[in-house]
Amino acid sequence: MEKNVKAAVIVDAYPVWVDAMSSLLLDMGIEVRGSAGSVADGRILVETHNPDLVILGVDETENESDIWELVRMCRQSTPRRQVVIIGSPNAARLITNALAEGVAAYCARTASDTDLEVAIRQSFETSISYALGGAAAPSPPPALQTESGEELTQRELQILELVAEGHSNAQLARNLWITEQTVKFHLTNIYRKLKVSNRTEASRWAQLHGLLPPLPQTYAKSRRT
Repeated sequence: MEKNVKAAVIVDAYPVWVDAMSSLLLDMGIEVRGSAGSVADGRILVETHNPDLVILGVDETENESDIWELVRMCRQSTPRRQVVIIGSPNAARLITNALAEGVAAYCARTASDTDLEVAIRQSFETSISYALGGAAAPSPPPALQTESGEELTQRELQILELVAEGHSNAQLARNLWITEQTVKFHLTNIYRKLKVSNRTEASRWAQLHGLLPPLPQTYAKSRRT
C-alpha cells in the first residue's frame, strides 16, 4: 500500500450499503480493509486493521450505548481516526448525539454519492489541519439561554454565528463537515428555541445577544451618513 493512501473499515448491517460504500471509497482512492455487520464485530475490525476512517451505519433500533462506545473507542485509541455515521435523515436524537460524540459527519442514507464523498474528504482535512498545526480543536462557545427557556447547544451556537455572518446552508455544511440535511435540522431547532421564523430574525437575535463582534466604527459611521 502506498504511504499516503488512507484506509477504512465499514460497519453496517446492510450488505447493499457495504457494497455501495466500498465502491465509493475505492473510487476515492481509499483502501477498504474490511467490513462488519454488527457493532461488536466492528470493534474487533477496528482493533485489527487500525483504519484512518470508520464508516458506521446505524439505525434507531440499535442500542445507542454500544454505538457511542465504539465511536469513543475509535477516537480515543487513535485521535487522528475519523468516524462518519450513515443513518436516517429523520433520526433527530441520533444526529444530536452523534455530533456531541465528536463524529466527523452524520450523513443520511438518502445523501448523494457527491455529498458522501465531500463529507469523507473533509473529515480527513480537519484531522490533517489540526495535526499539522499542533493545536487542539477550538473550544466551542458556552450554552446560551433562549427566549423559550431552552439552551442552545454548542453546535447550534456555532451554526447561528455562521448564519448571522451570512453563510448559506451549503457553506455551513462545508465549513462544519456535515451534510446540508444536518444543517437544516439544526436550523429548525434554533428557530424553535429562539421563537423566530427565518435566518434574518435569527441573525438579529445573535447580534442583540452579543454572539457577533461589534461593527467597526468606520462601518457604523458609513451606515449613519
